[in-house]
Amino acid sequence: MAPQKMDLTEREKEVLKHLVKGLNSREISEKLFISINTVQYHRKQLLRKTLSRNVAELIGKAYQLNLLED
Repeated sequence: MAPQKMDLTEREKEVLKHLVKGLNSREISEKLFISINTVQYHRKQLLRKTLSRNVAELIGKAYQLNLLED
């Protein structure tokens, strides 16, 4: 089943951009001034929305689906 049009929130887009840069949850939480649990929630939502099994697959799909474009 292929992912459909992605409706990502602004915060999910921000978290995704930092994941692509290789930052971990703690580093992302510090940059965005949110809790680590909130970062992990957004990461899980990104995985679910893109039907990805892990962050590596998420990053690949982010490029395939042009999710990094503003």
